Amino acid sequence: MIRVITLILILSFGLFGKYLTFQEVHNMPKGLEKNYYIWRYIQQKNTSKASAMKIIKEATRINNLLRKAYVKKTGLKPPRVSNRGGISSSSKPPKQVDPNLQRKLAKTKEMLKSPNPLKVWKNFSPSMKVFSFNNAGRAGRKKLDHTPTLTEWQAMSRVWGVDKVVSKIRKENLKRFQKALYFPPAKDAKIGYSNLMKIGFESLQRGNKKVAELDFEIASRMAWAREQADRALFWAWKVSKNRNYLKKLVKSYSINIYTLAGRDALGMSYDLGITPKLPKGKVKGFDIKDPIAWHNLKRKIYSKGTNLKALAQRFKVNEAVGIYSYIMTRASKDRTQYFPMPYREYLSKFPIKRQAIIYAIARQESKFVPASVSVSYALGMMQIMPFLIKHLAKQKKELVDYDDMFNPKLALKYGNQHLNYLTSWLHHPLFVAYAYNAGIGYTRKLLRKSNFFRSNSDYEPWFSLERVANYQANDYGKKVLANYVIYLNKLGYHIKLTDLINSLTNVSITDRFRKQRR
Repeated sequence: MIRVITLILILSFGLFGKYLTFQEVHNMPKGLEKNYYIWRYIQQKNTSKASAMKIIKEATRINNLLRKAYVKKTGLKPPRVSNRGGISSSSKPPKQVDPNLQRKLAKTKEMLKSPNPLKVWKNFSPSMKVFSFNNAGRAGRKKLDHTPTLTEWQAMSRVWGVDKVVSKIRKENLKRFQKALYFPPAKDAKIGYSNLMKIGFESLQRGNKKVAELDFEIASRMAWAREQADRALFWAWKVSKNRNYLKKLVKSYSINIYTLAGRDALGMSYDLGITPKLPKGKVKGFDIKDPIAWHNLKRKIYSKGTNLKALAQRFKVNEAVGIYSYIMTRASKDRTQYFPMPYREYLSKFPIKRQAIIYAIARQESKFVPASVSVSYALGMMQIMPFLIKHLAKQKKELVDYDDMFNPKLALKYGNQHLNYLTSWLHHPLFVAYAYNAGIGYTRKLLRKSNFFRSNSDYEPWFSLERVANYQANDYGKKVLANYVIYLNKLGYHIKLTDLINSLTNVSITDRFRKQRR
C-alpha cells in the first residue's frame, strides 16, 4: 500500500519537498543561494503570509520565480529590494553642480533655440559637437541630422562620448548621420567595441572590406575582454587574409572558437588547457553539496588579501576538482584555463561525443562546482531549472528534491537525460548548446529562418554565428563549442573547430528541424 501511494506521489508531483524553517533561512548569509531558499520557504504550504512578507525583505534579488511564489502566497506585489538585501531606499544624495557641465548644457539649449541649430552646431569644437549631440534630446538630434564630411566625422570619433553618439544615430534611425558610419574611423577613434563590431559587419555586407578591416582592427584594441579582442582579430583576418592578425590571435591566453580557428589556419595543435589529476579523498570540514558552504567560500575567494593558491590546496582532491580549478583560475586572473574531467567512472560508459558535450556544458554552466545556484535558480553542476527537474523526475518516476541536483552524479544523470531529448532533434553541438541555454523552441525557430546557417558564401557560416540575436545563447553556444572541441581532443577524438563550423550548413547531418523543411 505504501509503495502504491509513493508511486502516485511520484507521478503527480515528480519530487518531494525539503522542509525549511524561518530561522534556518533567516540565518543564511545574503546572496543568490539564500534567495533560492527564500523561494523554497515561501512556497511551503505551512509558511504564513506574515512570514513570507518578513523573509522577502532579506532577498538580494527577486526573479520571476520568487515574484510568482510571493504573489501566490500573499496576493501582494513583492517590495523592491536592494542588491544587499532589505527594502531599497528611493532617496539619493544630492548631485553636486559642475559649472563646466552647466555651461555646456546652456550652450546646447542656446543652439536648439536658434533659427538654424545645425549651422550653430557645425561651428562647435569636436568635443562640444559630441556633447551637444548627446544632450540635445531626440527632437533636437533630428534637427542635427545631416551627412557629415569625413574630416568632421573623424574629428568627432576621437572624442570620448562618441560611442553614445553612434548608439543614438543607430537607435533613432538618423539616416543622414548614419552615412558617417560608412566612413573609415580615425585610427585612434573612441568608438566602443560593440558598435565597432556592428559597423564592421555592416561594412562587410556592403562589400567595403577595407573599412570593415579597420573597424575590426580598432575594435580589437577597444575590447575590454580578451575573447572580444580575439573575435575582432579573427574578423580582421577573415576580411583581409593578413596573417599578422592570426599571429596575434594565437598568442591569446583565452581558449575560444576564434583562437582555435586561428590555430587551424596556421596548422597548430590543440595542446591547450590544464586537466588536473588529483588524488582521491574528501575535503575535511566542507560539504561540496552545500550551496551555503559554497557561498561562504566564494566570499573568501573574492576577498582582498586571500592567498588563492594556498586556499586551492585545501581542495586539491578529486571530489572537489571543480572548486580547485575555479580557485586556481581566479588565482591566475583567468590567464590559465582549466578543463577538469571529473567522474570518469560514471561518464566513461557513454560514447565519447556524449562525454564531451556533457563536460563542455558542465564547464560552461558551473565550472564543475556541484552546489552552484544561478540567478534564475538553475541548480547544480548541470544548472537544471526547477521546472525541468520536476519534468525529468516524473519521466524517471523518481522522488527527488531540488537540492538533490547538488549531488554531482545525479546532476549528470539528469543532464544526460535532457540531452537525450535535445540530441534526438539536434545533432550539432552548437545547436544543442543553443537549446540547452535558450530552449528547443527558440532553437527550432532560429534554424527555420531561411537566412541562417545555409549560405556557402565566403563568410558563412561564421556570419550566421555572429547574427544570432539572443546574446546569451550566442555567447553560450560559442563557449560550449570551444569546450566541446577541447574535450573531444582530450578524450582522443581528434577534430578541428573549423570542420565543425563548416558542417553547420549541411542540413542533412546537423538537425531534424531544417531537414523537415527541405
